[in-house]
Amino acid sequence: MPFIGVFDSGVGGLSVLAALRAELPHERFVYFADTAFAPYGERGDAYVIERSRKVAEQLIQEHGIKALVVACNTATTAAIHLLRAEHPALPIVGLEPALKPAVATSRTGHISVMATRGTLASAKYAALRDSFAGSANVRAVPCDGLVKAIEGFDTAAIEALCARYMAEAGPFGDGPGQVDTVVLGCTHYPLVKSVLQRHAPTALRFIDTGAPVALQTRRVLGSLGGLADSSEGGLLLQGSGDLAVLEAAAAHWLQRRPQAATATAATAT
Repeated sequence: MPFIGVFDSGVGGLSVLAALRAELPHERFVYFADTAFAPYGERGDAYVIERSRKVAEQLIQEHGIKALVVACNTATTAAIHLLRAEHPALPIVGLEPALKPAVATSRTGHISVMATRGTLASAKYAALRDSFAGSANVRAVPCDGLVKAIEGFDTAAIEALCARYMAEAGPFGDGPGQVDTVVLGCTHYPLVKSVLQRHAPTALRFIDTGAPVALQTRRVLGSLGGLADSSEGGLLLQGSGDLAVLEAAAAHWLQRRPQAATATAATAT
């Protein structure tokens, strides 16, 4: 049974993978963490496009994947249009900061978007933000260093950075001018949602894209008759960096071990 390919610059995409596995329990997934070339979010578009192309090619050539999920906001904004043009027969699902559901649910009309600097500086994000210009006040909060801290399991840095960026995302509340909804615009950030919540009132809403991406992947594969219906599913781990780090992250964030794991480098040329 063919795999569904999922990739990110590191372990952040595991938050999307968890939603995919919950929504599609019979599918087999191959997850590629491009950690040797991370972080994407603090690099230029040309770099991210090159890496996205190489990882996609490797997943296609090695596994004949039946669909590709770009589980990275930065790679989606920089490269998904090129990947779709270069692989027109392959269903490709990407993600973007969840502004649409945030605007729909916010009562105050004030929303903060926590994301990497690369995502927030992209033309795609600017167009998305501008499309809601008359509906909500959207504040950008670039979270430099948070991805690196999450990748390194650096609990002290995670705590300090979450406190800093939540302070920048506020003031929170249900009153005029107060933020009542925070969009987690990087797949790494849902992994530390519990830390972020410690620096916010209990009524503050956090919105991420894992569940919507999983539903869209089901819809796309279903429309093509490509859904598995009887397999027990499975997970293969690959990456350009240290496999032991990726395995540890999967065990921690997914609360289970993959059925099989392998490390394969996707080197830049």
